Amino acid sequence: MIRNKTAVQDIAEVQFMQDVLTGLQASPKFMQAKYFYDQKGDFLFQKIMKLEEYYVTNAEMDILSKQSGAIADLITAENTAFDLIELGAGDATKSIHLLKELSTRKLEFSYLPIDISAGMISHLENHLPRTLPGLVVTGLNGDYFEMLQKGTALSSRRKVVLFMGANIGNMEVAEAEDFCSTLRASLSKGDILIIGFDLKKDPKQVLAAYNDAQGITAAFNLNLLSRINRELNADFELDAFEHYPFYDPESGACKSYLISLKSQEVRVGTEALFHFEAYEPIYMEISQKYSLQEIEKMAAATGFQFNQRFFDEHNYFVDAVWTVV
Repeated sequence: MIRNKTAVQDIAEVQFMQDVLTGLQASPKFMQAKYFYDQKGDFLFQKIMKLEEYYVTNAEMDILSKQSGAIADLITAENTAFDLIELGAGDATKSIHLLKELSTRKLEFSYLPIDISAGMISHLENHLPRTLPGLVVTGLNGDYFEMLQKGTALSSRRKVVLFMGANIGNMEVAEAEDFCSTLRASLSKGDILIIGFDLKKDPKQVLAAYNDAQGITAAFNLNLLSRINRELNADFELDAFEHYPFYDPESGACKSYLISLKSQEVRVGTEALFHFEAYEPIYMEISQKYSLQEIEKMAAATGFQFNQRFFDEHNYFVDAVWTVV
């Protein structure tokens, strides 16, 4: 039986094509990191999070597994009903600790995970109510702000927004500030944002996290080219590109590129043809690292008041609690 595409799938594919063409027409060429997460991309990222070199997951897991009680105390201080909205929820491996803590307190709240991956949202909606009986889960599949608008419209209860996993680091600093300002505009006075930042540290440690010995991160980046080949009828030759990460300890920017290993042409769709010079890069993603001073400055500049911060045992990572003012 042939399954027809839905209108939503058609719109998503058109947007995917438009974004890829825009990136490849730019100078320098770039990709949008949100498209990493197809089914295989989800699988590869789960493997990345388990890598010895990738300290980020374990650091934030340390915070949430040991300090969810203190975080829950802040959330519930007003003793009023709320909606817990998680941007980029993934499989909720880390936020499950906070969900469990909140659930044991018999509070009136709903969990609204937002993710670009339909597979992840389906998993959460099916899995979490069985793990935490009584938990109300409303999954939202799509871009952050479009889904946040839907989420905030579902009830008049106060909002607690989770933006974990150093997802803010997937943006340039100016873009991150614009993001936080837009997020502030979507919320009301007294709402809470809990946001994770990867801290500046030993440059060798940072670089190793994005250049693991097993090559999983390289495969994750290259998988986006495979997705473009499959979904947009392109002809990227994967062996002709190589993963290259770079970390600047002064700015805190860790950037990943795919480098064209030869002069070549790549077709996308039926008409678009792109030329690559030998060693020309495609900018794939950024993983921005911050100092504590930079984090507090961003909060103040974007309409939030710093409340409290929670560190892992090594001080690699911080989950900062900001309140809307």
